[in-house]
Amino acid sequence: MTAARLDCLAKGKGGLWRRVIAGQRPTCIAGRGTSLARAGLAAVKRGYTDGTRRLASRSIGGLARTRVTPNALTAAGITLCGAAAVLVWFGDHNQWLIYWSAAIVFVVGSVLDILDGALARLSDKATPFGAFVDSISDRVSEGFILTAVALVFSRHRNEVALAFAVVAMAGSFLVSYARAKAELLGLKGDVGLGSRAERVVVITGGLTFAPWGGLQYAIYFLAATAWLTVLQRVLSARSQLRSRT
Repeated sequence: MTAARLDCLAKGKGGLWRRVIAGQRPTCIAGRGTSLARAGLAAVKRGYTDGTRRLASRSIGGLARTRVTPNALTAAGITLCGAAAVLVWFGDHNQWLIYWSAAIVFVVGSVLDILDGALARLSDKATPFGAFVDSISDRVSEGFILTAVALVFSRHRNEVALAFAVVAMAGSFLVSYARAKAELLGLKGDVGLGSRAERVVVITGGLTFAPWGGLQYAIYFLAATAWLTVLQRVLSARSQLRSRT
């Protein structure tokens, strides 16, 4: 039994109501609320992750019956994300057409970059070196688009958004590094909200709403969630290591 529950039981119902009337939130309710919030967020993430995996498995099943190789998906993904970055740079010429085109190209490139590893595993072509290249290609693709966004902010002399773009890029890279380091130690590293798929969604949303000035706010959100995820993974690793002793 936790200390929060003991506190509530010791005080009894009368003590509980007195604390509520006095404007104090009982620790058992605070703890329960936090647990429910975490469980809710985990359920939401698990729901769309499972749905995405089911959809991806159907696509991969079809690709596995063709001559498409994982390396071809990786190369196509990087190329498309690079093309999206170029489009973002020219976004001022026709914001509606170019930013929306960049969003579509970036999504397609990111999906291909995500599916290459699954295709390798399903077609029995997975190798340690392939997994190594796959992890690098993800960072390259993300670096392309965030660099282009940062250059756009620089051209517009938006120094705050430029700084957040740099912070978001650093945080995004650290999210992946924290997972890799945790798994190297035999720990569960894929915790937190700001994983690769979520970052793709946020960046795509920012590009979609860029004609209305929404890109900078997407980058603000990306930076915050990326560093929050880094903190979550650091704390998770510490907790797992402590439980071993």
